[in-house]
Amino acid sequence: MSRLIAQRRFAPLFWTQALGALNDNLLRTLLLLVLVFATLPDDPMRQGLATNLAAGLFILPFLLFSAWGGSLADRLDKQRLIRRLKLFELGIMLLAAAVVWWESRPLLYGLLLLMGVQSALFGPVKYAILPQHLAPTELVRGNAWVGLGTFAAILAGTLLAGLLATLPPGVSRPVAVLALLAVAVAGLAASLMIPPAPPAAGSDTAARHPLGSIWAVLGDSLRAPQLLSAMLGISAFWFLGTCYLTLLPAWASQVVGGQASAFNLLLAAFALGVGAGAMLCARLSAGRLELGLVVLGALLMGVGGLWLAGSAPLALSAATLSELLLQLGFWRMLAALGLVGMGGGLYIVPLYTLIQMLSRERQRARMIAANNIFNALLMLVAALFGMLMLGVAGVELPVFVASLGGIALLIGLGLLVRGPRPLLRLLIFALVHLIYRLKFRGRQHIPARGAALVVCNHVSFMDALVIGGASPRPLRFLMDRPIYESPWLNWWFRIVGAIPVDADRRDPGSVRRALDEVSHALRHGEVVMLFPEGRLTPDGEIQRFRRGLDIILARDPVPVVPAGLAGLWGSWTSHQGGRALTKWPRRFRARVALYFDEPLSPQQARCGVLEARVRELKADADRWAQPALRSEGGTA
Repeated sequence: MSRLIAQRRFAPLFWTQALGALNDNLLRTLLLLVLVFATLPDDPMRQGLATNLAAGLFILPFLLFSAWGGSLADRLDKQRLIRRLKLFELGIMLLAAAVVWWESRPLLYGLLLLMGVQSALFGPVKYAILPQHLAPTELVRGNAWVGLGTFAAILAGTLLAGLLATLPPGVSRPVAVLALLAVAVAGLAASLMIPPAPPAAGSDTAARHPLGSIWAVLGDSLRAPQLLSAMLGISAFWFLGTCYLTLLPAWASQVVGGQASAFNLLLAAFALGVGAGAMLCARLSAGRLELGLVVLGALLMGVGGLWLAGSAPLALSAATLSELLLQLGFWRMLAALGLVGMGGGLYIVPLYTLIQMLSRERQRARMIAANNIFNALLMLVAALFGMLMLGVAGVELPVFVASLGGIALLIGLGLLVRGPRPLLRLLIFALVHLIYRLKFRGRQHIPARGAALVVCNHVSFMDALVIGGASPRPLRFLMDRPIYESPWLNWWFRIVGAIPVDADRRDPGSVRRALDEVSHALRHGEVVMLFPEGRLTPDGEIQRFRRGLDIILARDPVPVVPAGLAGLWGSWTSHQGGRALTKWPRRFRARVALYFDEPLSPQQARCGVLEARVRELKADADRWAQPALRSEGGTA
């Protein structure tokens, strides 16, 4: 995890976007605290109107200019575009210095609008540039770092603005101006170190009208159902997140009974929870796009929301920080909000990664721009939902929070019912990680999109679980029917879409049906994994590959990725020392290595060539796995 943040292909972009988010939130909160509330100290109605107007002016540019930002990012070098946008940000901060110094209300609103325009233009490019600098297996980690940086910046900007607002006016203004300019200059300096990111070949080079891009971008997104689903999923998070961030001030005063310190701690719990969830997502994904985390994240957001809604109000009034920290109930609220945030981090990182991976390179930024438009729309819907629930309907805050938890739970349960495979795959792979010490190499050789075959030696009944969990993409398995009908694992094989075949030809129709199912999967762009030996190895060595692979490639010529597996011979699911699954497990945390090699073309991928390549990979994997086997008295 830490190695990526130290590399030039990612670190400058990380600091550029994090410092930009810090400046956004610092300036926005400063303007509200110093100008809006300072000039309207005794008029709550006008304060609320001014606050909503400020929020609307910041969100409006995301609706109007995100599409244009996506079009610019797709047709220009993203490095140069980022630098220009950082110069634009520096100009805004120079204007902000005048606004903060002279306390001009009209300039305040104009400045908020300019901030929104800069953020709307920067949003698509910061996500679209990642796939150009990171390998597919690094995208989840990169998005996790971006998520962590964004929410840490939101927290830091809000807290720093609150601290500056407490200083005497003669001190707070120059310090605020210096802070804004310093952060902008630091962000510009970081952007100068971002590596080039030229547009893809075939990108649209025609200039588009800023507002004319909106319908074209939204039209492209509507023609991509899978991408549209991911966008709506991300927008659901921003709907919930906006609702939580909007209600926190009222929760801090009405339920907690605290002052600004209560709000700051609640905000910190939520923001740090999102960051922690994003990093946990990267850890659990292990380089894969793990959509099961989306389901898990939604369920955690739901549980956290219901837990927070059930918190009893604290019998406090204008409580100080020390008084709050002595209240067990307040710690429960922090834990509940942290759980909501953690679920959010687990939820959004895979969805952002999905958009990046499925979007065509020449229009990736426009797809991210479409996502930002949907996000802005759902944030406006969240504001209206809060006003209707709390203002018109007059529901209490705990009921409102419970409704948010219920929405998140419904999303999670709906995703689980629609497709249980991703979450179950994640849970099974987590169990495999617990049982074995796993080492993977070359997973990036599995194509990011399109049909492909993966062929591997067959050691034990656990092979499919290890290989399926290691793959960056879901796999369909072609396997021997007796293995498929194993009473221990048949339920899992059915869920993941395994394809049984009678290898001994006792049922000729079974072979034909299996080959038809393989063809159907490949023609729909799926990845199918084969064990060309057709059965578990009886002696730990690779058996002769059968001709079924040649038949499949003759029907559907697709790339073939060879893989070698070592370390599972001697386990209770292998035939070493007796039939598999008839012995007691005697090895725990054994070393298991799985190595992938570069894909072969359909013309190169003949049984003899593949068998030789798999033998080489297994021999390499054995060098890492064998020490553990020898110490346990097994054989390789």
